[in-house]
Amino acid sequence: MTPPTALIAEDEPLLAAALKAELAAQWPELQVAAMAGDGVSALTQALALRPAVCFLDIRMPGMSGLEAAQALVEDWPDGVPFPLIVFVTAYDQYALQAFEAQAADYLLKPVDSERLAACVARLQARLAEREMASPASELARSLDQLRGLLASAPGAPGTSGGTGGAAATPQRLDVVQAQVGATVHLVPVDEVIYFEAADKYVRVITAEREHLIRTPLKDLLPQLDPQRFWQVHRGTVVQARCVRSARREESGKVTLTLAGRPETLTASRLYAHLFKGM
Repeated sequence: MTPPTALIAEDEPLLAAALKAELAAQWPELQVAAMAGDGVSALTQALALRPAVCFLDIRMPGMSGLEAAQALVEDWPDGVPFPLIVFVTAYDQYALQAFEAQAADYLLKPVDSERLAACVARLQARLAEREMASPASELARSLDQLRGLLASAPGAPGTSGGTGGAAATPQRLDVVQAQVGATVHLVPVDEVIYFEAADKYVRVITAEREHLIRTPLKDLLPQLDPQRFWQVHRGTVVQARCVRSARREESGKVTLTLAGRPETLTASRLYAHLFKGM
């Protein structure tokens, strides 16, 4: 049997080295194929090496561990077993309960040897189960876990951020202010068909034209009504009433046609569950 491989993504070198050493002691068969210090590098190396396990620090420069996991789900090749993901976090107990409730494993910094031993046993059992399961069923399980984590993790829209108190209701955006030179265009949110992240900008697409704003999509999303604006990809949010049809592809992704626009959008496997018959 081929030894399992792992990727460790941690922006603190001492913590990364400590985790690698602990894994070597508790799971000698596991081969650490790569170490990454940021989320983008973790994503690139995971897609190239296809490890069995990814240890992802939640807070990393550029792309968080949750964002990297989301990108992995969207970009992972069909028919290849999806890696088991362990989140490494410094969050408080409230947050850990949210992670644990979703059945995705986690490690609390600094990593405790006893807790790591339990994590290793859990991963080994999951890998053994995987031998009997299809890649599609394992991916579906991972999708369910990640959807729950994205919804319940601290910092997500509608969560309390780990204090246990009620979350503040974000103020809804009615108008998008897009500046071009000395002119500011006021774009009613009702007219926006979709928002799409593009490098350092977000494209604001209406039926007539396109605007660019510098507000990151992750900051814009909490200001939009989730009943009206659906995230369908890590970089795309569409106004639901503007979706005319949704066609499911063999890969599990969904192709969307729009009212008022000739192009199509792709809903990733993570968000494909939004489009199902009543």
